[in-house]
Amino acid sequence: MNISTSNSLFEKAQQYIPGGVNSPVRAFRAVGGSPVFIKSAKGPYVYDEDDNEYIELINSWGPMILGHGNELIHKAVSDAIQHSFSFGAPTRREVEIAELIVGMMPSIEKVRMVNSGTEATMSAIRVARGFTGRDKIIKFEGCYHGHGDSFLIAAGSGAVTFGTPDSPGVTKGVANDTLTAPYNDLDAVQRLVDANKNHIAALILEPVVGNMGCVLPQEGFLRGLRKICDQEGIVLIFDEVMTGFRLAKGGAQERFGIKPDLTTLGKIIGGGMPVGAYGGRSEIMNWVSPAGPVYQAGTLSGNPIAMAAGLTMLNYLNDHPEVYTQLETSGAKLVNGFSASMQKLGLDYTLNHIGSMYTLFFTNQAVTDFPSAKSSDLVLFGKYFHAMLNRGIYMGPSQFESMFLSTALGDNHLNRIIEANEESLKEILNLG
Repeated sequence: MNISTSNSLFEKAQQYIPGGVNSPVRAFRAVGGSPVFIKSAKGPYVYDEDDNEYIELINSWGPMILGHGNELIHKAVSDAIQHSFSFGAPTRREVEIAELIVGMMPSIEKVRMVNSGTEATMSAIRVARGFTGRDKIIKFEGCYHGHGDSFLIAAGSGAVTFGTPDSPGVTKGVANDTLTAPYNDLDAVQRLVDANKNHIAALILEPVVGNMGCVLPQEGFLRGLRKICDQEGIVLIFDEVMTGFRLAKGGAQERFGIKPDLTTLGKIIGGGMPVGAYGGRSEIMNWVSPAGPVYQAGTLSGNPIAMAAGLTMLNYLNDHPEVYTQLETSGAKLVNGFSASMQKLGLDYTLNHIGSMYTLFFTNQAVTDFPSAKSSDLVLFGKYFHAMLNRGIYMGPSQFESMFLSTALGDNHLNRIIEANEESLKEILNLG
């Protein structure tokens, strides 16, 4: 496959952009080689600067649930642009999309628009601290909530051991207020709560993890967290930036029947444009300025172009429940095909899957948390990634990412992915 134009662009990019990319995973460091530069996309396909065509499984990390270049969303954006790009003032669509989100998400009574998932999670933590009058938060190893200082903390060695900054520029003071627990470990959470009685403002997690690969909550885990938070007056925050409106119309919280106190959203509510939101119980959200004393603002929040795209997307999802039936069917077909290939080849790698999210882990351990995810053979994954890429399948360039399906994938596309997967496994394992 010729990617000479992409290679040239990457060389040039490194002269002007740190690492040559504007978000680290794009640099292909985890898989080796140089990134392909994307020129356009339509339906289930993306096209690079060398005019290579790929069936893609990233979908802008989730929001392109209807595939790329959806005509309804394209028209909504085109119509909105006719009225200018930004006002920095209230618009009708902000009210309409807020009403729609409240109607679709089980736990949200009020919602505030922001510009990214990172903004949403940072703001939710601030509101939780203001509401409770407490400083500390609990997060989980392997869950990613954006690049806010509070979230870039490595785990300590025990319940009373403070974490350490995971990135230069994050202060030890911030680290002292962030406690980290293993995902799917209720006992560890309880130990942290007991050791920090009446000091924990919030507990934040991805209800289904997408950022250490696709990792599902074990039976009783989410319900157990809800019980602990209720007993201790802790604000439970679901980061549904990836799962919101994807795993069900009402997100993971609808699928698992657990209501958080606050929810963070992104991606899909802008139809793929830069956007985020946080929302939840009225008594908590009423602490947000100007209704309350917790300050948060943004000139571009509720941007009219993003709101037009998001309103069209959410209205479509709300009115077409068959989207979720199709995604479930596609996910099951793909995973069953992968499983059949592994059985045929005598392989026992772990395949995690829920709805339209999946990850093939190159380990024979069950993957339920970050340590088990890290047991994967990363070198082998890198070879697999490039083998799939050479067969026209564009995946996330990291073992620790979930893949995302869209309704633009038909049976012919899924069959091609299943075939490419089997051929790639044969190639990298020299199975003939």
